[in-house]
Amino acid sequence: MLRKSNKILGWDFILSLILITIGAVMSAIALKLILIPNSMIDGGMNGVSIILNTLFGGSLGLIIFIVNLPFLVLGYNQLGKKFVLKAGYGMALFSILLEIFNNYTPLIDDTLLATVYGGILLGVGCGIIIKEGGCLDGTEIVAILINRKRSLSVGQVVLCFNIVIYGAAIFVFGAERALYSLLTYFISYKVIDMVSDGLNSAKAAFIITDDGTEIADKILKRLGRTVTVLSGEGIISHGNKRVLYTVITRFEVSILKDILNETNDSSFVTVFDVSEIIGNHIKKTPNHVN
Repeated sequence: MLRKSNKILGWDFILSLILITIGAVMSAIALKLILIPNSMIDGGMNGVSIILNTLFGGSLGLIIFIVNLPFLVLGYNQLGKKFVLKAGYGMALFSILLEIFNNYTPLIDDTLLATVYGGILLGVGCGIIIKEGGCLDGTEIVAILINRKRSLSVGQVVLCFNIVIYGAAIFVFGAERALYSLLTYFISYKVIDMVSDGLNSAKAAFIITDDGTEIADKILKRLGRTVTVLSGEGIISHGNKRVLYTVITRFEVSILKDILNETNDSSFVTVFDVSEIIGNHIKKTPNHVN
């Protein structure tokens, strides 16, 4: 059963911030002390920021935060306040840590070792943050929004962005370093897959509730997912129940929890992995729906 105590919800949020802090520290170490000293970049908008910093100089942490800021604004109306707060906290802390680690000596100066261990450390850090409902890169926010309106998965959208970014890196760092960076991305992607159950893994949610109208409406508006309503009956309570069934991505589990916590009725929820989806479970959200 969901617990509605604000105190418990508050501690859950604080715990998430602590884990996001750990993930941001690991990611910053991987990027600033392992990958960048070996002329390798991260993917997404962080990769774009590293290219801009290499070409024009300036503060890398500040560039990363400024480049990602518009995506936080974009995600505020679509993904909910808690998601944006977690993502904003992670991005801001990550940017600050990058500046702090300017004063530290790089940990690895061997390209192959940097590729492997930098990718692993970055993957663990990002995986922890994703699992807690946040992100370090604005590309992921765009990928989630595209995923809601198209059949492309979050992982596929991110991969398309990164192919373009690593292609551009060839002209800045050379083909060899760009290829090492791409290898690092694939390593970190697989580690993220293990830590957070995958960027594009689907989750099925069964929500047993007394009414469910408010929950179904919020899932439709905030997640853009269709909801199937089934009739049920409680064995002990002998009352009529409504069973809501929907399919979401791993990124959206934390947003679903927020939706359930915002409603006034008691609900029992189970979430489990889906190996394959056939057909369309995405609703084309009208422009006026936020």
